Amino acid sequence: MGKFSFISAILMMLATGVTQASQDPTAPLGWSAPVKKQTAKRSYVPTLQSILCDEADTCTAILNNISIGVGGKVSGYTLTHIQDDFVTVSRGGKQWRLELFADNIKIIER
Repeated sequence: MGKFSFISAILMMLATGVTQASQDPTAPLGWSAPVKKQTAKRSYVPTLQSILCDEADTCTAILNNISIGVGGKVSGYTLTHIQDDFVTVSRGGKQWRLELFADNIKIIER
């Protein structure tokens, strides 16, 4: 009879220890942890650093330290147009006009 009560006492201590460990003993009564929101991955528009054109009017742009031509991709954005002072990049059906030394990035609506 002594062994049975000793084993049942150990089992009861283990069972109560598991339930107590699943919650914070210092938390206020009835408190539950806030649900974490999943944040969307932010995508930053590339930075236009330079536009280079040769005598044959073939131009390349340097975006995020990468030299690319029309149709090239950088950071998921496709370079669609190059002018002397700005470039146009697109992604997901939207277009951005990036200007040299621009304070603002302009979104072109379609």
